This record gives sequence, structure tokens and C-alpha cells, in this order.
Amino acid sequence: MRISKEVLRIDPVAALRQIEAVLPKQVFRQFKRRGVVVGLSGGIDSSVTTAICAKILGCERVVALLMPEKESEDESTTLGQMLADKLQVRSIVQDIGPLLETTGCYRHRDDAIRTLVPDYGPGFRSKVVLSDVLDRRGFDFFHLVVESPGGAQSRVRLDAKAYLGIIAATNMKQRARKFYEYFHADRLNFAVAGTPNRLEYDQGFFVKNGDGAADLKPIAHLYKTQIYQIAEYLDIPEEIRRRPPTTDTYSLPQSQEEFYFSVPYEQMDLCLYGVNHHLAADQISEAAGLSPEQVERVYSEIASKRRATRYLHMKPLLIEDIEGPALD
Repeated sequence: MRISKEVLRIDPVAALRQIEAVLPKQVFRQFKRRGVVVGLSGGIDSSVTTAICAKILGCERVVALLMPEKESEDESTTLGQMLADKLQVRSIVQDIGPLLETTGCYRHRDDAIRTLVPDYGPGFRSKVVLSDVLDRRGFDFFHLVVESPGGAQSRVRLDAKAYLGIIAATNMKQRARKFYEYFHADRLNFAVAGTPNRLEYDQGFFVKNGDGAADLKPIAHLYKTQIYQIAEYLDIPEEIRRRPPTTDTYSLPQSQEEFYFSVPYEQMDLCLYGVNHHLAADQISEAAGLSPEQVERVYSEIASKRRATRYLHMKPLLIEDIEGPALD
């Protein structure tokens, strides 16, 4: 039996009721905290997470933390502030740039880039992109796209050393943001609410001890397609709902498809649903707008990313089990 896109259609009211039945217990009873801090980027996931927490916990129990740096898009802060004002939650703008300069984020990244592009320096911009899953065969390949101060772009395939150096440096941005989220959470006796959707959580699209760190993740059970449905119901501003998903990590504009998923989230959601429900590729292909062969490649990519990112989901390992306190 072939499925349609409607398989991911949800009742937003019922979805919010499900979260409402759990979220206050997690914050107030299990964590014994007074509210939540949310890192608000002006993207759809953090916006919906903030709106859900404000609706269920109360706007006075939510702090939205906006954390720009010199390479982030101005739109991120503008849209984030617009939503915080609309929801009437307290917002704090925390520039993470000085911390990144001190820790050597930009310097370490640029040093790694110069192993392949020796002229890279002030005025240059860059991003990392992934080869297209629908066209490639075999292994993933990452390329570095560099733009000179004059606007000329070049593209070079990344070797393992340069790739790991760039990723290690840019991961500092996610960890710096989490540093400040927990600072504000600690001083307010709040918990930290994470913002990954199901696709990101399942596929390891997060930085360990960076944006992957949180006390609770209210939307991690929802596909990104469903996040947009809830966003419409909650009247999230159209400017946010129209904004293409972005990593907002590199100095050049970069979509999530370029860096990680390779195909748009609508197709990824359906393919992930297919994997989760053990559906054959030809049952998904028409709804996803892909050929069965292309669906099979996405299926393979999903399995590969699950294996590769298992480490990100793992708790710290102990030599022997230690029983902790029970949570009521």
C-alpha cells in the first residue's frame, strides 16, 4: 500500500495536550526548577519550542536567550526578538563572539582551512557542503566552499584532517551557546529546554555537549513537517515559518540540506517515517517525490547516520553500574 504526505498530518491541539501532560511534571516535579531557558535562533524549531513552553508553563517562566556572533545572520536575532516580544517572554541578547575569540574558534578554523586554501584570511567567507545523496554512490564526501573578498567562489574536496579541524572549531559555537544557556538557567533555577525535532534527534544533527545538551527536549518526538503544523496553529510569525532551515554556523549562508541531510526535510521526514514503519521504498516514493532507487539511497543514508552518530546519544560510560536516585 502506498502512503501519502497526509501520513504526517497531526492534530496540533492533541499534540499540545500530549506535551502539556508531561512538560510541567518534568520541569517542576522531576527537575524541581521554576521555568525553562530556551536558546532562540529565529528558526522554526526553537520558535515552536519557546511558544510551547510559554503556552504551557506561562510566559513568566520562560527566558529566551538570543546568542549572535559576528558570522551569524542578523535575521536570526531580529526574528528571535520579534517572537519573544510577541510571546511576552523575557529575552536576553548574549553576544558569544568574545568567548569564541578567546577560545580560538575562528583561528583554529581558519588554520584548518589554510591547509587547503593557503590564501584564506580576512574578508574571506566559507562553508562546508555535503555531496548529494541522490546522485552519489558509496561514501559521503564533504567539500569546502570558499568565497574571496572580491566575491569569487571556489570549491575543494576536504581531506579528513581539514574536515575534522573545521568541524571541531565550529562546534565551539554550539558549545558556547550552551555554556550561556546553563549559566542563565543556574542563576534563575531554571531548566534548559532543547529544540531538536525528530529528524535532527534521530540523525544526530547536533553537537555533543553543545546544542545536543538539554534537560528536556519537548519536540524531539515530532517530525519537522509536524513542527510547521504546530507553528501555524500557534500563530508563529510568517517570517519565521517561511525562513529556510539553516545551520547559521558558517560565514557563508548554508542550508541544512547542503551540510547534513542533502534532501529537503519534507522528503527526509517521509523517508524516516518509512524506515520507522518498515515500509518498502516503492510505498514511500510517490509521496516523497523520489524514485524507489532514490528512496533506497536515503534509507541507506538514514541507517548510516544512525550508526555514525550513536556516540552522540551515549551517556558517559562507567566501569560498573552505579544506581542513582529514583525520580518520582
